[in-house]
Amino acid sequence: MTPEQAHWFADTFGKLVNNIEVAVVGKTHTIRLAMTTMLTEGHLLLEDVPGTGKTMLAKAMANTVQGTQSRIQFTPDLLPSDVTGVTIYDQRNGQFEFHKGPIFATVVLADEINRASPKTQSALLEVMEEGRVTVDGVGHEVGDTFMVIATQNPIEQAGTYRLPEAQLDRFLMKTSLGYPDHENTIALLADSANKHRSDGVGPLITAKAVADMAQLASGVHVDPSVLSYISRIAEATRQAPEVKLGLSVRGCLAYVRAAKTWAAASGRNYVVPDDIKELAEPILSHRVLLSPEAEFAGASVQGVLSRLIADIQPPTDRAA
Repeated sequence: MTPEQAHWFADTFGKLVNNIEVAVVGKTHTIRLAMTTMLTEGHLLLEDVPGTGKTMLAKAMANTVQGTQSRIQFTPDLLPSDVTGVTIYDQRNGQFEFHKGPIFATVVLADEINRASPKTQSALLEVMEEGRVTVDGVGHEVGDTFMVIATQNPIEQAGTYRLPEAQLDRFLMKTSLGYPDHENTIALLADSANKHRSDGVGPLITAKAVADMAQLASGVHVDPSVLSYISRIAEATRQAPEVKLGLSVRGCLAYVRAAKTWAAASGRNYVVPDDIKELAEPILSHRVLLSPEAEFAGASVQGVLSRLIADIQPPTDRAA
C-alpha cells in the first residue's frame, strides 16, 4: 500500500463510518471496530443488553455496502437447516433443489446466538471460516463480502448455551454498543417519530469494492518488531497464572490482519504499536479464558489484559 492509497482508504473509511452513524448515533468507536471487522473479512460478536441498536447497526452496514441483510433469532428449537438451508426434492422435474437459508446475506445478524443448541451453533463454524456451507455433500458459496454479527445478552443466562472456544475464536472482535450519552439520548428522543433510522442510510460502496478494500488493507506493512510484540502478548496470555486458555495462532493471525486494516483506516500504510494496544481488548477479550479459581477470586479478563499489556514493553525501534 502506498501513502496515497492509505490516504484514500482512510477518507473512504471515514465516509462509511459517518454514513452508518446516521442510524447508530454517538457510537463512532464501535462503528469503526465493526467496519474494521468487515474490511478484514471477519465477524463481530456484540455482548450487549437488549435495545442498544444491534439490529440497527447490522442494517445500516448492509445498506452502506449495497448488500443484503438477514436476521436469525436463535432459539433452543432452531435447527441447523434453519440457518444454512435445506435440499428439497422437486417432484415436477424429478430433481433435488437447494433452498438457501438466511445465512446467505452480506450481513447476517445472529441474535442471541447462545440461546441455540450447540448443534445449531456449530452450523456456523464452516461458513464463518471458509465462506461456504455444505449441505448433503454439496458446497454453496455465500459470496465475497460476508459478515456475521452475533449478539449475546450478558444479563440473562437462563436457558443459554455457552459458545465453545472453537466458535469464539472465529469472531475477529468482541465489543459492545452500550447506552448513548446524555446529549445523544436527547437527539434520539427528539427523533422518536423515526422508527426505522437505518432506512435513511443510503449506499456508498458496492460489496465488490469492500472486497477490494480488504485486499488493499492486506498490503499494509508490519515491521518484524511489531510481529514480535504480538507474539510476546500471545505468550504472556498463555503463561499468566489466571488464564486457562490464551491466544491461539489463529488469534495472532487475526490480530495482525485487524491491525493492518486499523492502520489503513488511520491513513497509514504501516502498523505502529499503538494499533496493537488499541485493538487488544476487542481482539483478546473473547479468546482469553480465565481459570475457575481466578474467576472465583474476582479476576476479570479486562483486568488481566490491562496488566499484561502494561507489563510488555512495546518496540521503540524497527527490527534490523
